[in-house]
Amino acid sequence: MLEFGQSAPLTLGIELELQLVNRRDFNLTRASSDLLERLRQRPHGFDIKAEITESMIEIATGIHHDTESALTELKAIRSLLVGHADLMNIAISGGGAHPFQHWDDQRIFQADRYRLVSDLYGYLAKQFTVYGQHIHIGCPSGDHAIGLANFLSSYLPDFIALSSASPFYQGVDTQFQSSRLTSVNAFPLSGRMPGFGSWDDFAAFFDQMRALGIVESMKDFYWDLRPKPEYGTIEIRVCDAPLTVDLAAQLAGYAQSLAAHYFDQFDGVQPEHPDAPKVHSYNRFQACRFGLYGKVVDPESRGIQPIGERILTTIESLMPVARGIGAEWALIALKSRVENVETDADKIRRVFQRTGHLSEVVRQCALDWSGSTY
Repeated sequence: MLEFGQSAPLTLGIELELQLVNRRDFNLTRASSDLLERLRQRPHGFDIKAEITESMIEIATGIHHDTESALTELKAIRSLLVGHADLMNIAISGGGAHPFQHWDDQRIFQADRYRLVSDLYGYLAKQFTVYGQHIHIGCPSGDHAIGLANFLSSYLPDFIALSSASPFYQGVDTQFQSSRLTSVNAFPLSGRMPGFGSWDDFAAFFDQMRALGIVESMKDFYWDLRPKPEYGTIEIRVCDAPLTVDLAAQLAGYAQSLAAHYFDQFDGVQPEHPDAPKVHSYNRFQACRFGLYGKVVDPESRGIQPIGERILTTIESLMPVARGIGAEWALIALKSRVENVETDADKIRRVFQRTGHLSEVVRQCALDWSGSTY
């Protein structure tokens, strides 16, 4: 039986997948092996590793109790990476998808896990050159994790809309705010995690899937959120990689505040509303396509509400608990972003409208991630 490795409640961790681009035309470049080798020769103590293709790296914070300390670590990692990237004449960028790269130009990173994924999924593995943010929230037990997953499921459109940063793909304006998730959707076991009544129910499901030969580990589930039992966390996986580390920390603050609100009320695993699975795909699409202007259906009231309005209402209700865990600053920043409709996707489009060049879009995104101004 799969065991859940409990962790301190409300601890958090942030993972970011980042683009490696050249400084000539700002297309993706196959630089991760060289960059990681430089870092290996100069010990730094941070979690920086390869991702599925050579034009990606992933960074991860340690375990934090508050968003400000997580942001401090992200800034330190950023400083280290930008320094090495400058010496290699490459740049690093956030954003959920590179605006004009072509998937067939990518090269699979030579590691056993990624070779296996490539052998199994064929061209989908290279098309998986998209970039996300994952947020881990610590849970004191497996039942808390399943309950939190059921609770957070209805809020996933908020995270999609707030983080949206992939309006262009393969040189085309997709008319989506977040096109990244369409690449993830192609994988089996993607999309919505089923609702479970307890950790034992989930563990039994996992054992059945493994016995059938469908999965070997939790990594084979590409769900929008999933338990991470070895860490004792729930992992939110729908966010595009933001253009700044500040937004990454703010999104983590929103997740931590929602979790704090849920844990305050926890009395055993609460079942999902029976209509929740019926509205999930529609709400998810609305967030990807229209961002803050998307409209979501509440399964309980059956009312329809713009995502931006719902986020503002939720932030207002979360402020007391956010204040208690040091996340108030993050929610205030997100509130301003929603009120001014300032998503990264909107900024990317504005840069393109002003300059007419997607290479200039990437250049300015790289400047944003480095903390520079232009």
